[in-house]
Amino acid sequence: MMHQMSDQGMALLMAIESFRGKPYDDQTGAEISNWVKGATIGYGHLISQSEWHQSGDLYRNGISEDQAKALLRKDLQPFVDSVNSKVTATVSQNQFDALVMLVFNIGSGNFGSSSVLKLVNDPMAQTHYPNLESAWKAWNKSQGKMMQGLVNRRNAEWNIYSKNVYAHW
Repeated sequence: MMHQMSDQGMALLMAIESFRGKPYDDQTGAEISNWVKGATIGYGHLISQSEWHQSGDLYRNGISEDQAKALLRKDLQPFVDSVNSKVTATVSQNQFDALVMLVFNIGSGNFGSSSVLKLVNDPMAQTHYPNLESAWKAWNKSQGKMMQGLVNRRNAEWNIYSKNVYAHW
């Protein structure tokens, strides 16, 4: 069965990503009027250089929350497709939502070779982790450093996956 992200999952992801109507640099959080690597708008939508030049006026003038939500749905679809194609186990809606949130953050390539995927598909799989929870929560580093934001995000995703509790930290 092919899943889609639930409304509850979308609402939490939008709360986590938080809405920004004007383009900003995702490294500094500062609003921008010229494209930079890391140019972002809406709910965490990375703006490519070619997209900036095609739609720059739209972005420079700002976008609405509805436009941002449509962008997020479009951005999420490849990750929804990735989870649908790579997860062979039967998962519930909350487990699917949590997996999409994880993959949206870590990337489909990383997910495809991850212990998380191995353990979701086969709870008895041999990995470097004692269980799925520890494999999941190991995705807490950026550029080799543990980041509290990622620790919080993994805990929130794990609560969705394991307890069906959709809550921001």
